[in-house]
Amino acid sequence: MKKSLLCMMTTCMALPILTHADSPYFSLKDGDGFKRFSVSAGWLHAMPQGNGNPIKVNTAVAEGTQSKVGDISKKAVLDAAVKESNPFLYGAIGLLGDTIPGALTGTATVNGLSSWTAEGTGLTAKDVDTFGLMGNYYFTDNISLEFKAGIPPKVEIEGKGQIYAPLTGKDSTPLGSIDLQKDIPITDLSKHPKAASATAWLPAAELHYQFGKSGVNKFRPYLGVGVMYAHFTHLKVDNGVKDDLIAAGHMIQNVLDGQAGAALDGKISSANPVVKVKADDAWAPMATLGATYDFNDRWFGVGSVTYAPMSSDATITISNSNTNKELVTAKTKIDIDPLITYLGVGYRF
Repeated sequence: MKKSLLCMMTTCMALPILTHADSPYFSLKDGDGFKRFSVSAGWLHAMPQGNGNPIKVNTAVAEGTQSKVGDISKKAVLDAAVKESNPFLYGAIGLLGDTIPGALTGTATVNGLSSWTAEGTGLTAKDVDTFGLMGNYYFTDNISLEFKAGIPPKVEIEGKGQIYAPLTGKDSTPLGSIDLQKDIPITDLSKHPKAASATAWLPAAELHYQFGKSGVNKFRPYLGVGVMYAHFTHLKVDNGVKDDLIAAGHMIQNVLDGQAGAALDGKISSANPVVKVKADDAWAPMATLGATYDFNDRWFGVGSVTYAPMSSDATITISNSNTNKELVTAKTKIDIDPLITYLGVGYRF
């Protein structure tokens, strides 16, 4: 990405040299009453307008997986068992001790964990501020090409909603069978200050049409259309959310290991779960409304508002580092849709 951006900027800088020196559009010389180049620096404030989209979850536990239950707490059994499916067995379980031995718990048929959509959940980007740098080449007094850059800001990603694993199935024991149904809490995204963070690289290029005339109008509004590119680095899941996801990885591994009881009790498994997150690069069209105010023929102030309908697909994976097997994959689309304000001071040359 950096090499491509460098090549693009180098080509544009060399363009006036490679074209005919007397061209009215491509030249290093001043135009008819206007300067060819300008740079400005100032404050960029981005306000994402997008809403969160439901998170889609897939796990390594296939539908109909058979898993021995093993030792399990009585509370976990009663919370997951459907009393109406076998009232006698449900009542008998209530008479047992706090821990039910594996000899009595049998084998569970597990459904509902292979894939599901967590409705009411999602990820959104928070507002961010950074230093902006703009450079323009003027083809004419009214038409210019602007390159937008700045210090890549650290963006905090906010989560909403709670993710549950919708367990269903049946436990076949020596005393009979009983249905299972429980929404197992995975993580409550809304209780954490942030779900994740990332560094955002957002170069952009835009064609401007500026009203008025240099040396005549001090205040000159302009319109711009262009394209923005987004690349994300240093993605990191919040520690609180990460702990919840690691626990989910242990739950899935316990089911795969034939320890369904340990999964319901939230016990550590044989796995070493690791959490990774990535966000896809994105392109988006953009439109700008702005204005400049000339202090003199070289120095000016500039302000603008830009909107770009941008989104990025985010993926969180929980893997067992002992086997490199993926235990859980969660995907969602983050609608960023930033509204960006810029206020700066510039110089023409």
